[in-house]
Parts: sequence; structure tokens; C-alpha cells
Amino acid sequence: MASKRQVVNIPGLAHRAPIPNGAKIGNMVFSSAISGRDTETDKLPEEPDRQAEALFRNIRTFMKNAGATPDNIAHMTVFLKEEKLRDSINKEWVKMFPDEKDRPARHAVTGELRGGMLFQIELIAVL
Repeated sequence: MASKRQVVNIPGLAHRAPIPNGAKIGNMVFSSAISGRDTETDKLPEEPDRQAEALFRNIRTFMKNAGATPDNIAHMTVFLKEEKLRDSINKEWVKMFPDEKDRPARHAVTGELRGGMLFQIELIAVL
């Protein structure tokens, strides 16, 4: 019997489009693009480090709502508005994954992001 897909959302971080923050099917979790929007204020911090902190806080919440932790993340794709912003992501990356021998795969690309976003992340996790 096929697994039923379950929607995974982050309270306060609904997309402006008719899509969930992610989906879980069987033992796999896939996110839509997760941003660094502060879920309490519904604003994007202007400072790159603060936006990156909010982004990784949102990832933790997303994983918790999927019934998992960041330890279950297998791959992340990072979208950067500008290459120079990579350091802000790396600071939070090392906090979330301090063991260099136990980190998910990651790919980063630069591109146009909307509405003041400096970063977005998509992830795949295995439960």
C-alpha cells in the first residue's frame, strides 16, 4: 500500500501561494523553500546574520513538525541572493551541524530572491 502524503507547515510562515511548507511521504520529508522570515513578527530581518538565524530556527521547527530533527536532514539546497552572504549561512550551518563528519550534503546557488529575502533553503530528510 502506498504511503499517504502529509502536509508539513511552520506556524507563522505560510507561503503566499497555495503550497505547504513541505510534505512527508513514508520516511521521506521534502521542504518547499524555507525563508528567514521571523514567525513572530512576520518580517524578514534586514541584517544577513539575523535572517540566517531565523532561517535555521524555521528549519528546526519544520523538522520538529515533520516528526524529526535536523539530524534527519540528508541534503540542503541553499539559494543566496549574493555570494558574499555565504558566511552568514555558514555560521548557522556550523551551529546546527557542529560535527564535520556528520553533516548533510549541501549545494548553494545564487539567484534572484523576492521580497527582501537574502536566503532560502530546500531540504530533503529521511526519517
